[in-house]
Amino acid sequence: MENKKHLIALDLDGTLLTTNKEISPRTRQTIVKAIEMGHIVVIATGRSNRTSIEYYHQLGLSTPMVNFNGALVLHPKDKKWKVHHNPLENRTVMEIVDVCYELQTENILAEAQDSVYLDKFDQQIVDVFQASLNTQAPFTIGKIKEKLRDHPTSLLIRPNMNNSHELFNYLSENHAEIIEHRQWGPPMNMIEVVKKGINKAEGLKKVAQYYNIPQERIIAFGDENNDLEMIDYAGVGVAMGNAIDDLKTIAKHVTVTNEEHGVSLFLENYLKIKAILV
Repeated sequence: MENKKHLIALDLDGTLLTTNKEISPRTRQTIVKAIEMGHIVVIATGRSNRTSIEYYHQLGLSTPMVNFNGALVLHPKDKKWKVHHNPLENRTVMEIVDVCYELQTENILAEAQDSVYLDKFDQQIVDVFQASLNTQAPFTIGKIKEKLRDHPTSLLIRPNMNNSHELFNYLSENHAEIIEHRQWGPPMNMIEVVKKGINKAEGLKKVAQYYNIPQERIIAFGDENNDLEMIDYAGVGVAMGNAIDDLKTIAKHVTVTNEEHGVSLFLENYLKIKAILV
């Protein structure tokens, strides 16, 4: 089985990347070797295409990319690829924003394909999204209720911890039929809202169908709750050593942590890639 072409899906933060947000030389070389052997490597991340394209280029990829947890699937190098984009309805977003204002949430961020709307300037949020407020940055700062005209791909809410349960209850009771919402893990407490039925597995299915790769030959790596559907869907679902317990429970395999070259070590063993010492 290991000699056949596989589709390898890589989450970024906490999985492919170290805590310094870097791809280790060993991991990069292993992935390049896998590509040379004929395997297909794709990034599948909750990040936007803007904040993941740097790693796409570092790995020398020429494949589609799954962004916003599956809400956007595009091909950075093939303009003929049919972009799959499933944004939230602006009207729904505005209803949620109104409630966020009422509950005095800390901040709100809306991401569209070409821009980011931040309700109030927050250096930590800017740093987390690896962007800076210069003329090239896609940030628009100011009341989202007034600034946002797009149908955003995702909505991120930094809740007021005194009443965050009220916000969760509101989202569940009023919008459950049209949105998904989940909590982000450290380093920042955020609630992410995307369109109903959107997850990394759905995005990865489109890529697998394009390359005609059967489910049993999909290898997927992840560490957080936004990887649950993808790891469960993949024939070879791999949880990182630093992954949450829920992910380890459903994964077929558990490798070592992102700091210990977990992706590299698993692929070296599973695909019979000669270990590369650096």
